[in-house]
Amino acid sequence: MAEYVSSGGEFNRDTNYITTRITADGRDGYPVEPGRYRLIVARACPWANRAIIVRRLLGLEDALSIGFCGPTHDERSWTFDLDPGGVDPVLKIPRLRDAYLARFPDYSKGITVPAIVDVPTGQVVTNDFAQITLDFSTEWTAYHRDGAPDLYPKALRAEIDEVAQRIYTEVNNGVYRCGFAGSQEAYDKAYDRLFDALDWLTERLADRRYLVGDTITEADVRLFTTLVRFDPVYHGHFKCNRNKLSEMPVLWAYARDLFQTPGFGDTVDFVQIKQHYYIVHTDINPTRIVPKGPDLSGWLTPHGREALGGRPFGDGTPPGPPREGERVPAGHSAG
Repeated sequence: MAEYVSSGGEFNRDTNYITTRITADGRDGYPVEPGRYRLIVARACPWANRAIIVRRLLGLEDALSIGFCGPTHDERSWTFDLDPGGVDPVLKIPRLRDAYLARFPDYSKGITVPAIVDVPTGQVVTNDFAQITLDFSTEWTAYHRDGAPDLYPKALRAEIDEVAQRIYTEVNNGVYRCGFAGSQEAYDKAYDRLFDALDWLTERLADRRYLVGDTITEADVRLFTTLVRFDPVYHGHFKCNRNKLSEMPVLWAYARDLFQTPGFGDTVDFVQIKQHYYIVHTDINPTRIVPKGPDLSGWLTPHGREALGGRPFGDGTPPGPPREGERVPAGHSAG
């Protein structure tokens, strides 16, 4: 199995992604076309979870199909072991790696989710997770549902970008910097950075319901997918253990508020999340034992954040229930 702990001490994420974009004008050779592309995700992955949430909030289900990899992978690739015969029913491939190699025969970097695949050619288009969700908001507007929220409003983009960048470096990636640290010094530094950022977020969210403006934006989506994994995985497995999320009242209430908002909690599969981290990271957890806890019932308790005002979807409306075939299995979420 692959090794995840950084032998050199400090973990540094490889951020060299496939930057091809799917745009309304097709300037990279891939125009937005309903039915042409397939979004490949894994519910276990926080980066993929962002794409699942944004696709659902914007109502892109009819325009962009979705394929789910299983919660674990080997050294070579994410696999479609949830599908009959272990083959994606649309792309007809057993491994996401096949779509990468179809476009780049010598591709040597990590096979990551989310990825968008061009169905007619079977070739990966992009795995640039940060740009994917922004493009859903800005390039796919012709196929948004009626009442879709504006997750990336023009007037707030500079602030959203600034907040999201700090969340990415200090929180989204910060938990990994703790978990994959290869020395005590690197871990201590990463731990301090992470909790300094969580303290900053606590202060920011103490008197405002959402991170930027008075509605849900891209920034909230990006923070949520780390917070929802914090107690099940990061607190213990990655040693991010100054506090549990449930011991940080402001962030715990904020996370519950989002979890109980349609499009957020109904995308979260706690069983797959735990299976992924505890089974795949064998150098951290060599027994591959998946813990039974924590108790998840608290996610559905009242959060009281409505008192801060705000309008979750702005002038829009909540999405409807998840589509058949896209629902989190019973018993895999809270409640």
